Amino acid sequence: MKRKTKRVISGALALTMSMGMTVNVHATTIEEAQKKADQLQSQKNSTEAEKNSLTEQLSGIVEDMEKAQEKLTAKQSEIETAETELANAKVDENNQYDSMKKRIKFMYENGNTQLIEILIESENIGDFLNKAEYISQISNYDRDMLNQFQTIVKDVEEKEAALQTEYSELEVLQNELISKQEEVQTMLDNTNVELADLEKQIGENASTLKALIAQAEEEKRKQEEAAAAAAAAQKPAQSTNNNSNSGGSTYVPPSSSNTVVGNGQFVNPCPGAYVSSTFGYRDFDGAFHKGLDLAAGEGTPTYAAASGTVVIAGWSNSAGNWVVINHGNGLVTKYMHHSALCVSAGQTVSAGQQIGYVGNTGNSFGAHLHFQVELNGSAVNPQNYL
Repeated sequence: MKRKTKRVISGALALTMSMGMTVNVHATTIEEAQKKADQLQSQKNSTEAEKNSLTEQLSGIVEDMEKAQEKLTAKQSEIETAETELANAKVDENNQYDSMKKRIKFMYENGNTQLIEILIESENIGDFLNKAEYISQISNYDRDMLNQFQTIVKDVEEKEAALQTEYSELEVLQNELISKQEEVQTMLDNTNVELADLEKQIGENASTLKALIAQAEEEKRKQEEAAAAAAAAQKPAQSTNNNSNSGGSTYVPPSSSNTVVGNGQFVNPCPGAYVSSTFGYRDFDGAFHKGLDLAAGEGTPTYAAASGTVVIAGWSNSAGNWVVINHGNGLVTKYMHHSALCVSAGQTVSAGQQIGYVGNTGNSFGAHLHFQVELNGSAVNPQNYL
């Protein structure tokens, strides 16, 4: 009986110990599970806080970039207008200078004896006084021409100085946009977020931010092009009339002799190219296109459409490396987006003379030559002259 009782007690004790161990193990498992759950919740909260912080910061940057972009666009428009006004002023200066040269040449070849002969041949005192008044008017005309020329030269100088100021302000605005883009990239790198995944992070602002980043990269490209043009302008380069290239663009000697192609008033400025955009309103951007886009491989030679004087050969924020030629009688041609130029300002060129190489500089998307014809300051269809 005692032995049986011992066995029962031993069994009860063993059962009790086993149950205690089971409860203890179960309690430990629950505690660990709760701890892991707390850790996951903490991580989730931290991730959510980081996401909210990133969203807030990126949204703020988007707002800043939009403001910078608006100011930049306005400044670019101002510069484009200023460049057009400067080109017109240089054409006026060139026209006035040519008129002055012709008048001086006439006076040199004929001297003042002709005027004396006119007075001597007077039939009476009345005729003499009339002719004297005529001679006086001629003298006044010459003096007025000189005064006008001096005024135009001063106007050109003022416009050039103002344009340089505009470009300095443009660079500040470009740097502002570029620095914001770099700030965004640093934030994405630090948070291991890809640009393509931004929509998950900041929603509808993602597409706006991507567009602003693309614009910042475009402005950086144009800054690099402008810097390359400025650096090239510091190097002495001899053109066909021994003038150094003072226009501020990359100078490369011509690769071909005069090329005259076409039966129109103007020769083809880029033979072999195809027309990628015509003159007039365009459907894809709703803008009025002032010239003819001639698509060709980068480095293809470009030529002067007619003889004339190069009034501009340099850098433009919108036109890239460009050339403006005054042909007289109100006709002016403009050639834009070159990779390099073969002429310099002040140089006289003949029809079909190489002036540059097709490029993709300035506001350009794909290698091409933008060819523009202006009559008395207004853009006209180039195809009417080719």
